[in-house]
Amino acid sequence: MGVIKPYRQLNKQQIEQQADKILSEMQIAGFMPKKWSNLAERTADFFDIGVDWESFDPNQDGVVAAKIYPTERRVELNRDFQALHINEGLYQSTVAHEIGHWVLHVNQGEADGAIVQTELSLGVVIDRQIFLCKTVDEQTIYRNLERTQHDWREWQAQYFASCLLMPRFKIEEVRKGRNLLNWGHLNAIQEELGVSKRNLVHRLKDLELIQESGNRLYPGEKLKSGAPLLEF
Repeated sequence: MGVIKPYRQLNKQQIEQQADKILSEMQIAGFMPKKWSNLAERTADFFDIGVDWESFDPNQDGVVAAKIYPTERRVELNRDFQALHINEGLYQSTVAHEIGHWVLHVNQGEADGAIVQTELSLGVVIDRQIFLCKTVDEQTIYRNLERTQHDWREWQAQYFASCLLMPRFKIEEVRKGRNLLNWGHLNAIQEELGVSKRNLVHRLKDLELIQESGNRLYPGEKLKSGAPLLEF
Protein backbone atom coordinates (compact mmCIF):
# COMPACT_ATOMS: atom_id res chain seq x y z
CA MET A 1 0.00 0.00 0.00
CA GLY A 2 1.31 3.46 -0.88
CA VAL A 3 1.65 6.59 1.21
CA ILE A 4 -1.50 8.09 -0.31
CA LYS A 5 -4.71 6.14 0.32
CA PRO A 6 -6.79 5.09 -2.68
CA TYR A 7 -9.52 7.61 -3.40
CA ARG A 8 -12.65 7.20 -1.25
CA GLN A 9 -15.98 8.96 -1.41
CA LEU A 10 -16.60 10.56 1.97
CA ASN A 11 -19.77 12.42 2.85
CA LYS A 12 -20.03 15.39 5.18
CA GLN A 13 -21.08 13.38 8.20
CA GLN A 14 -18.15 10.96 7.86
CA ILE A 15 -15.68 13.85 7.60
CA GLU A 16 -17.23 15.72 10.52
CA GLN A 17 -17.11 12.61 12.69
CA GLN A 18 -13.40 12.25 12.03
CA ALA A 19 -12.78 15.89 12.95
CA ASP A 20 -14.83 15.50 16.14
CA LYS A 21 -12.90 12.33 17.05
CA ILE A 22 -9.61 14.18 16.74
CA LEU A 23 -10.86 17.03 18.93
CA SER A 24 -11.95 14.49 21.54
CA GLU A 25 -8.54 12.78 21.45
CA MET A 26 -6.80 16.14 21.76
CA GLN A 27 -8.94 16.99 24.78
CA ILE A 28 -8.03 13.73 26.49
CA ALA A 29 -4.32 14.18 25.68
CA GLY A 30 -4.25 17.79 26.95
CA PHE A 31 -3.62 19.34 23.53
CA MET A 32 -6.53 21.75 23.36
CA PRO A 33 -5.29 25.35 23.05
CA LYS A 34 -6.01 28.05 25.61
CA LYS A 35 -7.09 30.28 22.72
CA TRP A 36 -9.32 28.55 20.19
CA SER A 37 -7.83 30.67 17.40
CA ASN A 38 -4.62 28.63 17.81
CA LEU A 39 -6.39 25.31 17.22
CA ALA A 40 -4.91 24.51 13.80
CA GLU A 41 -1.32 24.85 14.99
CA ARG A 42 -2.12 22.90 18.16
CA THR A 43 -3.59 20.11 16.04
CA ALA A 44 -0.38 20.01 14.00
CA ASP A 45 1.51 19.62 17.29
CA PHE A 46 -0.83 16.79 18.27
CA PHE A 47 0.12 14.91 15.10
CA ASP A 48 3.78 15.92 15.41
CA ILE A 49 3.59 17.74 12.08
CA GLY A 50 5.96 20.66 11.61
CA VAL A 51 4.72 23.88 10.02
CA ASP A 52 7.33 25.97 8.20
CA TRP A 53 7.66 28.51 5.40
CA GLU A 54 9.38 28.18 2.04
CA SER A 55 9.32 29.95 -1.33
CA PHE A 56 7.57 27.99 -4.07
CA ASP A 57 8.46 28.13 -7.73
CA PRO A 58 5.32 29.53 -9.44
CA ASN A 59 6.44 28.13 -12.79
CA GLN A 60 6.57 24.65 -11.34
CA ASP A 61 3.92 24.78 -8.62
CA GLY A 62 1.45 27.34 -9.92
CA VAL A 63 -0.58 29.35 -7.40
CA VAL A 64 -0.20 27.17 -4.32
CA ALA A 65 -0.54 28.28 -0.71
CA ALA A 66 0.89 25.19 0.96
CA LYS A 67 2.17 21.64 0.55
CA ILE A 68 2.25 18.68 2.87
CA TYR A 69 5.19 16.26 2.82
CA PRO A 70 3.83 13.13 4.52
CA THR A 71 7.11 11.24 4.80
CA GLU A 72 8.66 14.22 6.61
CA ARG A 73 5.54 15.01 8.68
CA ARG A 74 5.87 18.58 7.47
CA VAL A 75 3.61 21.31 6.10
CA GLU A 76 5.27 24.06 4.09
CA LEU A 77 3.46 27.37 3.65
CA ASN A 78 4.24 29.56 0.65
CA ARG A 79 6.34 32.45 1.95
CA ASP A 80 5.40 34.53 -1.11
CA PHE A 81 1.64 34.03 -0.67
CA GLN A 82 1.05 37.39 1.01
CA ALA A 83 -2.52 36.71 2.15
CA LEU A 84 -1.21 34.02 4.52
CA HIS A 85 0.81 36.66 6.37
CA ILE A 86 -1.98 39.20 6.82
CA ASN A 87 -5.11 37.04 7.08
CA GLU A 88 -5.03 34.95 10.26
CA GLY A 89 -8.21 33.13 9.28
CA LEU A 90 -6.72 32.06 5.96
CA TYR A 91 -3.52 30.95 7.72
CA GLN A 92 -5.43 28.78 10.20
CA SER A 93 -7.65 27.35 7.46
CA THR A 94 -4.63 26.50 5.32
CA VAL A 95 -2.89 24.63 8.15
CA ALA A 96 -6.14 22.83 9.03
CA HIS A 97 -6.65 21.94 5.35
CA GLU A 98 -3.24 20.27 5.18
CA ILE A 99 -4.02 18.37 8.39
CA GLY A 100 -7.19 17.26 6.62
CA HIS A 101 -5.04 15.71 3.90
CA TRP A 102 -2.96 13.98 6.59
CA VAL A 103 -6.02 12.54 8.33
CA LEU A 104 -8.14 11.65 5.30
CA HIS A 105 -5.68 10.84 2.54
CA VAL A 106 -2.36 9.70 4.02
CA ASN A 107 -1.50 6.20 5.18
CA GLN A 108 0.24 7.47 8.27
CA GLY A 109 2.06 4.22 9.05
CA GLU A 110 3.37 4.08 5.50
CA ALA A 111 4.40 7.74 5.61
CA ASP A 112 6.41 7.19 8.78
CA GLY A 113 8.17 4.21 7.22
CA ALA A 114 8.90 5.72 3.82
CA ILE A 115 12.40 6.86 2.97
CA VAL A 116 12.22 8.27 -0.53
CA GLN A 117 9.85 11.16 -1.25
CA THR A 118 8.52 11.75 -4.74
CA GLU A 119 5.99 14.07 -6.38
CA LEU A 120 2.19 13.95 -6.22
CA SER A 121 1.94 12.08 -9.51
CA LEU A 122 3.87 9.26 -7.84
CA GLY A 123 1.68 9.39 -4.78
CA VAL A 124 3.47 11.24 -2.01
CA VAL A 125 3.25 15.05 -2.08
CA ILE A 126 -0.13 16.77 -1.96
CA ASP A 127 -0.35 20.37 -3.21
CA ARG A 128 -3.11 22.72 -2.13
CA GLN A 129 -4.30 25.09 -4.85
CA ILE A 130 -5.77 27.86 -2.79
CA PHE A 131 -8.26 29.18 -5.31
CA LEU A 132 -9.62 25.74 -6.09
CA CYS A 133 -10.10 25.00 -2.40
CA LYS A 134 -12.00 28.20 -1.83
CA THR A 135 -14.46 27.72 -4.68
CA VAL A 136 -15.28 24.02 -4.59
CA ASP A 137 -18.28 22.92 -2.53
CA GLU A 138 -20.30 19.73 -2.39
CA GLN A 139 -23.21 21.03 -4.46
CA THR A 140 -20.91 22.29 -7.23
CA ILE A 141 -19.13 18.95 -7.45
CA TYR A 142 -22.35 16.96 -7.60
CA ARG A 143 -23.58 19.11 -10.45
CA ASN A 144 -20.35 18.67 -12.41
CA LEU A 145 -19.69 15.05 -13.29
CA GLU A 146 -16.28 15.94 -14.68
CA ARG A 147 -14.79 16.77 -11.28
CA THR A 148 -11.59 14.81 -10.73
CA GLN A 149 -10.56 12.75 -7.72
CA HIS A 150 -8.05 15.48 -6.94
CA ASP A 151 -10.91 18.01 -6.78
CA TRP A 152 -12.81 15.74 -4.44
CA ARG A 153 -9.79 15.30 -2.18
CA GLU A 154 -9.38 19.07 -2.02
CA TRP A 155 -13.04 19.48 -1.07
CA GLN A 156 -12.75 16.76 1.57
CA ALA A 157 -9.71 18.43 3.14
CA GLN A 158 -11.39 21.83 3.11
CA TYR A 159 -14.60 20.50 4.66
CA PHE A 160 -12.50 18.77 7.33
CA ALA A 161 -10.81 22.10 8.09
CA SER A 162 -14.20 23.76 8.51
CA CYS A 163 -15.44 21.03 10.88
CA LEU A 164 -12.20 21.07 12.88
CA LEU A 165 -12.03 24.83 13.35
CA MET A 166 -15.79 25.30 13.79
CA PRO A 167 -17.23 22.16 15.43
CA ARG A 168 -20.88 22.16 16.41
CA PHE A 169 -20.23 22.38 20.14
CA LYS A 170 -18.02 25.43 19.66
CA ILE A 171 -20.56 27.14 17.41
CA GLU A 172 -23.20 26.53 20.10
CA GLU A 173 -20.87 28.10 22.66
CA VAL A 174 -19.87 31.22 20.74
CA ARG A 175 -23.36 32.05 19.47
CA LYS A 176 -24.86 32.34 22.93
CA GLY A 177 -26.00 35.92 23.50
CA ARG A 178 -25.18 36.85 19.92
CA ASN A 179 -27.33 37.51 16.87
CA LEU A 180 -26.17 35.44 13.91
CA LEU A 181 -27.99 37.82 11.57
CA ASN A 182 -25.86 40.75 12.74
CA TRP A 183 -22.59 41.26 10.86
CA GLY A 184 -21.00 42.90 13.90
CA HIS A 185 -21.71 39.83 15.99
CA LEU A 186 -20.35 37.58 13.24
CA ASN A 187 -17.17 39.65 13.19
CA ALA A 188 -16.77 39.02 16.93
CA ILE A 189 -17.32 35.27 16.46
CA GLN A 190 -14.84 35.25 13.58
CA GLU A 191 -12.17 36.86 15.75
CA GLU A 192 -12.83 34.45 18.62
CA LEU A 193 -12.57 31.37 16.41
CA GLY A 194 -9.65 32.67 14.35
CA VAL A 195 -11.37 31.95 11.01
CA SER A 196 -12.17 34.08 7.99
CA LYS A 197 -15.58 35.72 7.73
CA ARG A 198 -16.38 33.85 4.53
CA ASN A 199 -15.52 30.47 6.06
CA LEU A 200 -17.64 31.28 9.10
CA VAL A 201 -20.61 32.23 6.93
CA HIS A 202 -20.22 29.02 4.87
CA ARG A 203 -20.17 26.93 8.06
CA LEU A 204 -23.25 28.64 9.52
CA LYS A 205 -25.07 28.13 6.22
CA ASP A 206 -24.02 24.48 6.12
CA LEU A 207 -25.40 24.03 9.66
CA GLU A 208 -28.68 25.61 8.49
CA LEU A 209 -28.37 28.43 11.00
CA ILE A 210 -28.41 31.23 8.45
CA GLN A 211 -29.19 31.93 4.82
CA GLU A 212 -27.53 34.63 2.75
CA SER A 213 -28.74 36.75 -0.12
CA GLY A 214 -26.39 39.43 -1.34
CA ASN A 215 -25.10 41.05 1.82
CA ARG A 216 -28.22 40.27 3.84
CA LEU A 217 -28.59 37.43 6.34
CA TYR A 218 -31.77 35.48 7.08
CA PRO A 219 -32.60 32.73 9.59
CA GLY A 220 -31.88 29.18 8.50
CA GLU A 221 -34.11 26.23 9.36
CA LYS A 222 -32.18 25.30 12.51
CA LEU A 223 -32.27 28.89 13.76
CA LYS A 224 -36.00 29.11 13.11
CA SER A 225 -36.78 25.87 14.88
CA GLY A 226 -34.27 26.17 17.69
CA ALA A 227 -33.14 22.59 17.01
CA PRO A 228 -29.84 21.70 18.74
CA LEU A 229 -26.77 21.51 16.55
CA LEU A 230 -25.27 18.60 18.46
CA GLU A 231 -27.76 16.16 16.95
CA PHE A 232 -26.91 15.11 13.38
